[in-house]
Amino acid sequence: MNPRKNTAILLVSCPDARGIVAALSAFLAGHQGNIVEVDQYVDSEEARFFARIEWQLDGFTLPMETFADAFRPVAEPLDMHWHLYLPSRPMRMGILVSKQSHCLHDILARRESGEWDVDIPVILSNHEDLRPAAERQGIPFRCIPVPKEEPARSAAFAAQTQALVDAGCDFVVLARYMQILPPACIEAFPMRILNIHHSFLPAFVGARPYDAAHARGVKIIGATAHYVTEQLDQGPIIEQDVTRITHRQGVADLIRLGRDLEKIVLARAIWLHLAHRILVHQNRTIVFN
Repeated sequence: MNPRKNTAILLVSCPDARGIVAALSAFLAGHQGNIVEVDQYVDSEEARFFARIEWQLDGFTLPMETFADAFRPVAEPLDMHWHLYLPSRPMRMGILVSKQSHCLHDILARRESGEWDVDIPVILSNHEDLRPAAERQGIPFRCIPVPKEEPARSAAFAAQTQALVDAGCDFVVLARYMQILPPACIEAFPMRILNIHHSFLPAFVGARPYDAAHARGVKIIGATAHYVTEQLDQGPIIEQDVTRITHRQGVADLIRLGRDLEKIVLARAIWLHLAHRILVHQNRTIVFN
């Protein structure tokens, strides 16, 4: 297991102006904070500043419970939006799955090997198929079928959302969960639900995108990880990747290669979220990787 860092991470965004970095550095230095990593970016078109700053807590004289009050005189004049994170506390990741297992097995393997320092308090599904995968690692598994008819359908989604809230999930991963989440669930975890899908949308929609892609003779296939919003598959993109295809590869090859991409792209997105390296502005991400 990777040792937990005794550091703090500050993500900030605000209108661009002179002296922002100096103000942030002076504030931390004034409390004996030793900065170990800093990334910054200025969107020149929108004149907006973004930054991620990580500093050691050993010797830092400002208690975390009083950070907000102390930082306010710095943040307010700059109209700054900010979030503070402590890596010493493992995040709690809820997982939603259906029947496809490749992304779930990859996530569980990374957790079990110690690659990710993350808690998984619950795995939810609309089918029973993947219960054994959860039980092998002692993770609570709950099956909540999602009927097509109302009001049972809405009741199922409400139970699902409540289960994630009750489990204390910090964020949620859709590991090939084949249901469209209702607004109430998305509102419960704003910009904290990660989804993975093939990159054929909108050209190859439907239940068999690889068949359609093969029929068109595609030359690349890909995968996209993004945050979930109420606009289906239109949320801010976190990570993407592609691989080349030739005429020699059939539908089975496309499915195999596509699933490999889905696993790695989702894993990269989860790691970026766990490491607090993503800032969302409007409908796009600034990723400090």
